[in-house]
Amino acid sequence: MFLFAAVTNLYANQAHAQSVIKIDGSSTVFPITEAVADGFHEKNPSVKVTVGIAGTGGGFKKFCKGETDISDASRPILKKEMAECAKNGISYMELPVAFDAITVVIHPKNKFLSKVTVEELKKIWEPAAEGVVKTWNQVNPAWPKEPIKLFGPGKESGTFDYFTEAIVGKAKASRADYTASEDDNVIVQAVARDPNAMGYFGFAYFQENSKKLKAAAIIAKEGKPAVLPSIKTVVDASYQPLARPLFIYVNSKADERPEVHAFVDYYLNAAEAASKQVKYIPLSMKDYRHTAVNYKVKKTGTAFGGEPEVGVTIEELLKREPKN
Repeated sequence: MFLFAAVTNLYANQAHAQSVIKIDGSSTVFPITEAVADGFHEKNPSVKVTVGIAGTGGGFKKFCKGETDISDASRPILKKEMAECAKNGISYMELPVAFDAITVVIHPKNKFLSKVTVEELKKIWEPAAEGVVKTWNQVNPAWPKEPIKLFGPGKESGTFDYFTEAIVGKAKASRADYTASEDDNVIVQAVARDPNAMGYFGFAYFQENSKKLKAAAIIAKEGKPAVLPSIKTVVDASYQPLARPLFIYVNSKADERPEVHAFVDYYLNAAEAASKQVKYIPLSMKDYRHTAVNYKVKKTGTAFGGEPEVGVTIEELLKREPKN
């Protein structure tokens, strides 16, 4: 593989009490991390890897208290989380591992929502819509006078943060009168039951449930074509503004433990295959190499400086000098 040598059989010849690597955070990143953890455990049976789905925000709360070794994140760490980590003496490495396409999903029988503009999505989801925008024709007169049923991630979710930033223009700015769940499967089942429903979550969950749901094509700006989420449209950057990078954050002190270092090393080697396995979009080989170099030299901090960004490329991120 392209990375520096991974220590994959760390305990092969050692009688060793079981070590535990604790991971929590994004439900979106969970499938990738779970696939990597399974592969690592096969090679290192004496190391137990636990992977939770508290949401990106919930994961950072634990991570910045030193309760976890690695945090799965579907958006960058924010200033308040950086401050909490600093207060507790937690330094970290920010490592992009894959791409995702936040997918707006509807019922297969829904014809009028087969494509939707960013402006229409904003009218549906912005805080001002709460208790006011109740039927689809209020958003677009050509749409039916049927009740709007909305389902989406909870406020601890990085998907929620990224979607609101990309669509409404401010992270966490959303109407509150929708059914929220940190479990994407709950959203799948709800939208699959109701022709008037709309929801959103990561691309992999749509791929898994494409027989139950339909993806809405997104029109980024007036005059632009409607674009469906796919590996091709994320890689060529035509699926905007809902394509995003996914990350793991590694506690620098935890990384001094040989089992954690071996796991992260293994993760970066396995990320491309694991991403494809769970229907996500891998980074380019060049970006994986650059990520590996940043990890090898223990480049700590975040390339975002605590501020959310939409549409930034991995190549650009990896060249930045991260901030702590």
